[in-house]
Parts: sequence; C-alpha cells; structure tokens
Amino acid sequence: MSKRTERLDSELRKEIAAILSGPLKDREPDLKGLISVTEADVAPDLKTAKVYVSVYAASPAEKARSLEVLRGNAGFVRHELARVMRVRTVPELTFIEDGSMEYGSKMDELFARLHREEK
Repeated sequence: MSKRTERLDSELRKEIAAILSGPLKDREPDLKGLISVTEADVAPDLKTAKVYVSVYAASPAEKARSLEVLRGNAGFVRHELARVMRVRTVPELTFIEDGSMEYGSKMDELFARLHREEK
C-alpha cells in the first residue's frame, strides 16, 4: 500500500466518522446506537472505498436498521466528503459491518469465564 493511499484511508475514516456523528445523525432519526468507523480501505484506482463500521445498538433489530440507513445514505456521506476533502474525486462508498469488536468482546467474556471456573 502506498503512503498516499494510507493517508487517504486515514483521512476518510476521520471525516466519515465526523459526518456520521453530525450531519447524518441530524438528517436520519433512525440512525441509533454508537457507530464507530474502524477502517476505510480505498481501492488503488481511488474510485471506490470499503468503509468498515461497528454498530453498538440496544437490539439486533436496531443495529440492522442503522446499517441499512448507513448503506442507504452512502451517496449523502460521499457528497458531504466532497465538501470537506481536497481530492479530485471522492470514492464511491460501501459500508460493511465490522464484527471484530464484537468477536473480541465475546472472546474476553469466554476467557474470563474460564478463569473463574479454574478458581
């Protein structure tokens, strides 16, 4: 991965997080829970980007609805990015659920339970 792509990934992640917590949350009342942008992966041709997000919501249904709202507003997020970023073309965004945080939490819980059972 080139330095330029790494910088763009980092900048995208930061700006998308700001848009999700600001303009998009104001625009979409169905966007519930805590949404964290864990990674942004821009394609080498800079035309597309995969945005990995973790959603912490009160229920699985609420989480699914928030992901649906994110995916449905990818164009809006891209438009907002175009206003704040200094790039010729803003990549087309695809939001993907990142389950790594959830997986890590589940593993921590299992290890803690094993530790308690040993005592």
